[in-house]
Amino acid sequence: MRSIATASSLLLALAIGLVPGLASAETKATAAEATAMVKKGVAAIKAGVKDHDKLYGEITAKDAKWADRDLYLVVYALDGTVKAHGANAKLVGNNLMDMLDIDGKPYIKERIELAKSKGTFWQDYKFTNPTSKKIEPKSMYCEKVDELVACAGIYK
Repeated sequence: MRSIATASSLLLALAIGLVPGLASAETKATAAEATAMVKKGVAAIKAGVKDHDKLYGEITAKDAKWADRDLYLVVYALDGTVKAHGANAKLVGNNLMDMLDIDGKPYIKERIELAKSKGTFWQDYKFTNPTSKKIEPKSMYCEKVDELVACAGIYK
């Protein structure tokens, strides 16, 4: 009887997130979700060829179709200027080509170079997780579309 009560308590704790580490794995986005988000973004960019401003506004406003837990879409111009950012509206309009991660990696410059040379790719760097507010290893999936790069990533 005692083991049933213990098991029930553990399941309840997992369900409401009281056991650190166990429940949080479920709340992180997956590589498949990041890829799907980018593909949805690329389709929206292609569909709105004449006017991207509405789309950029939705992404930056954290519209539910562009932001989910720690997953969000980011769109860059090929010069490194942020067109839309689903986690930090203050970055929109800024050229981040010289931005470095905590290890000194010029990740935006590398991202733009990979977009130009490969078109579709995964990139690793470190960035602040919007849900934990901590700097964490991140893998970003990106696709080049016209003169833009659409990206979404997962925290490891």
